[in-house]
Amino acid sequence: MHPLNFPAYHFRFKNSENKVHIFDVIRKKFVVLQPEEWVRQHWVHHLIEGKKYPKSLINVEKQLEINSLKKRYDIVVFTSDGSIRILVECKAPKIKIDQTTFDQIARYNMSLKAEYLIVSNGLQHFYCKMDFDEEKYTFLKDIPDFSR
Repeated sequence: MHPLNFPAYHFRFKNSENKVHIFDVIRKKFVVLQPEEWVRQHWVHHLIEGKKYPKSLINVEKQLEINSLKKRYDIVVFTSDGSIRILVECKAPKIKIDQTTFDQIARYNMSLKAEYLIVSNGLQHFYCKMDFDEEKYTFLKDIPDFSR
């Protein structure tokens, strides 16, 4: 897989049915290693190891409904009270991050109401803090580390 713009993390791999699988520590299972999954797994490890978010507050690839359409978010980090702190949208490294990508995460966030948004293709990472009162977001250099 393509090297990404993250620190080195330890991953578990296995080969099955002529495909490489990577172990997802949140879903507790091996999943097929696709370019977007490679980015998603780096984010999972970065949130846990780099930003110190507990695994118990992280959710990966869950379905949500937006305007009667079933969609899937990549990663959500909850607060201890159950509200959503961070929403992460992962793209494959070859996918250019553009306005369409931000529109997608903004649509998801209309129902999720995350405090922070991350859009990443593994090479470029964009961080935003939501301001729901003003109906806008502000770009940041990074997201905060976990704190109780």
